[in-house]
Amino acid sequence: MRKQYLLYLLAAALITLLSSCKQTPVYKALIITGQSDHDWKVSSEAVKQILDETGMFSTVIATSPGKGEDMSGFNPDFSGYDLVVLDYEGDTWPEKTTGSLIEYVENGGGVVLYNAKRDPGGASADSISVSERHDFEVRITVSDHPVTKGLPVRWLHPYDEIIQGIKFAGEDVQVLAAAFSGNPFSGTGRRDPVLVARNRGQGRIFATLIGTPDGKENQALHCAGFIVTLQRGAEWAATGSVTQEVPFDFPTAAGAVLWTDFKGMTPEEIFENIGNYDIGKSTKYFTLLQSQIRKAAGDEKKLLKLEKNMVDVLGNDEASDDAKKLILRELSWMGTDYCIPAIKALASDPELSDDVEFALTRLQ
Repeated sequence: MRKQYLLYLLAAALITLLSSCKQTPVYKALIITGQSDHDWKVSSEAVKQILDETGMFSTVIATSPGKGEDMSGFNPDFSGYDLVVLDYEGDTWPEKTTGSLIEYVENGGGVVLYNAKRDPGGASADSISVSERHDFEVRITVSDHPVTKGLPVRWLHPYDEIIQGIKFAGEDVQVLAAAFSGNPFSGTGRRDPVLVARNRGQGRIFATLIGTPDGKENQALHCAGFIVTLQRGAEWAATGSVTQEVPFDFPTAAGAVLWTDFKGMTPEEIFENIGNYDIGKSTKYFTLLQSQIRKAAGDEKKLLKLEKNMVDVLGNDEASDDAKKLILRELSWMGTDYCIPAIKALASDPELSDDVEFALTRLQ
């Protein structure tokens, strides 16, 4: 009996150890910033927080000399990092520094280009223009790449610029996603790359051309689509694979999703927003619920949990009638006996009586 007890203690200790290991960042990341045509102080801190939020990265920021200042002493040691993020558009680096970065990549290092207009020794900056800020649809063009695998083919990105005319050098360049900008927004009338991946030597380069701060609400920086693709692109650049799951509240073509503090929404927050729905408002939160239901197909425990959350909305006096109508419609085909009492309780409400009758007819 004592031996068995000791085995239990050992197993518990191992579980605790493994859990703590998962929470310890395993990749060192260096963000290079200091000059840019956007607010690099805001963007570099945001990128740091986004990467650190994964739990995979331990990130530090290195700031270059200011515009017009002496750059001769700027020579970061890239070799000490698994990932280098360039949030930099400014004065040319010393030849030694540029050479060190190229050598770092070719020897297996990972690089992320954030909103940059060229890659180390690669992309051309000729004839580049920038659209006016607007909401636009991102379309995945390579769906089997580790960064984009499992993402919706189309999703909405809010109030950002599209960098137009950029050309990335190299035969192995893959444009993972593109966006269209037309005449009303000083667009080119064609699709331009917004997510790009390429191999160089033994290393990997991932470029994201979205997520530019605007100096106000910074919606583009807080877009879940930008955040998730940056996190996945960083992991791919550092390791060659992606282990992160696609979050349930990733945006779709129905609407953009903003993450406060660069963190995803909880299911409770999703249902809180559903409860506030009125006709004319975006149905993006309801779309997220439908996505969760589809993902839970065949899992009775997960489906019952979602059903209980929906029943809570029906019983919430502060939830709108329009929200309850959406919930009733969804429960009518996926609900169980659990939801029937809550539905019957709404039968006397003249605004909901028809929807209640419809749901009960399908359920019973």
